[in-house]
Amino acid sequence: MTHEHRTVKPGRTAGTVVTDSGEVLTPPSDWALLPPGDGPLTKIVKAKGPTWLVQVKIGRRLMSQGIWAKSEHIREAREELEAKRTDPGYAGKRAQELARKEKKHREYVQEFHAEVVHFLDFHPRYADLAAQLARLVTEHATPVGSGTVARTERIPLAERARAAIVAWMRHQTTGYDRMAIARIKGRRREVRRELAVQSMEMLKPYRRGDEVGSTCPLQRALLQSHAAG
Repeated sequence: MTHEHRTVKPGRTAGTVVTDSGEVLTPPSDWALLPPGDGPLTKIVKAKGPTWLVQVKIGRRLMSQGIWAKSEHIREAREELEAKRTDPGYAGKRAQELARKEKKHREYVQEFHAEVVHFLDFHPRYADLAAQLARLVTEHATPVGSGTVARTERIPLAERARAAIVAWMRHQTTGYDRMAIARIKGRRREVRRELAVQSMEMLKPYRRGDEVGSTCPLQRALLQSHAAG
């Protein structure tokens, strides 16, 4: 039962897990649960032998609750990692790696922001509003670890920008967050599609350069954001 890496769910009883097939398992007595949060430590433990990854689904995301593994492997991994992290050269290498990641993140944020502005395609008379909206959408969508569509590489950047705009407008310019949506399979997705169409319609006057009144939900949302900022 412990000869492989496998993914499981928490069991109803403490100290148990459930497989995809519904089988309830109890980890061996010489195993322990390593909490999530330390990627390098988890990687070393996985390399030492079989593990059970415990995951739960929250919304559309799978969240780790840690891994079950041999207690001896967890202890050894902690000792190895501690020795590595106290090595004089480790701090410098770590700082360089963090700087590289930060630089890559900043470049992506700039690229994503430019793509949002391009997708909005507002008339010059609304250039300031386009800049404000692009900034708000980018700030919401691009934080590392946010799990938003902007952080995925599975779809083109242009699609990520569109999805991020739609998501921001859904929460800021519609009553979505207060809607009582029937618990029918597919209904929430259907509502989101309907609101996405409304959001795209809302952008059209800004793209044409038409006069837009202060009652426009987008105008109100941007004004509120400006006041709050």
